[in-house]
Amino acid sequence: MLHGGTPSSTAPVGRRSASWHRMAAVQRAVTPDLHAVGASTWLLRYGVRGWNAGAPVADVHWALEQARRELPDVPVVLLGHSMGARAAVHVAGHASVVGVVALAPWWLDEPVHGLRGRHVAAAHGRSDKITSARATRRYLERAATVAATTEYEDMGRVGHYLLRRTGAWESFASSRARRFLEL
Repeated sequence: MLHGGTPSSTAPVGRRSASWHRMAAVQRAVTPDLHAVGASTWLLRYGVRGWNAGAPVADVHWALEQARRELPDVPVVLLGHSMGARAAVHVAGHASVVGVVALAPWWLDEPVHGLRGRHVAAAHGRSDKITSARATRRYLERAATVAATTEYEDMGRVGHYLLRRTGAWESFASSRARRFLEL
């Protein structure tokens, strides 16, 4: 699981990081459902808070390699919020990754080639003032040319921080992860 961040910051992700805590809450909510079908959840804490031209990508790649060493041949679904979803699509081509679940993703002109044969599902609120639901739909249209499947879920008139309709966000995340893992 991959938390959000900010466009530019070299400050470490500390214990008070709202972005990390938000994703930790999602993890607590979806873990029982995923554990019930034999899946594990891990939440990565990036080295720094900012995107900084892709800084979290190296952290996510490192985590994927650690998971692969510990659990070889186990499929991985990357579940990311905002910047976490952005980092996820940059490493989706990793051999362990079978899918990406994105919550209010921060997708600009991200590459789609790593999504070849992967599943991608994104949920976005129409009242998001931080990232763009329209940009998410455009990204999924591009991804559909290479991905195994793509899906867009309109979360209604909710904003960016997953604070309204939390159960709907969590249900989306859990159900798509299970589907992509074929559980």
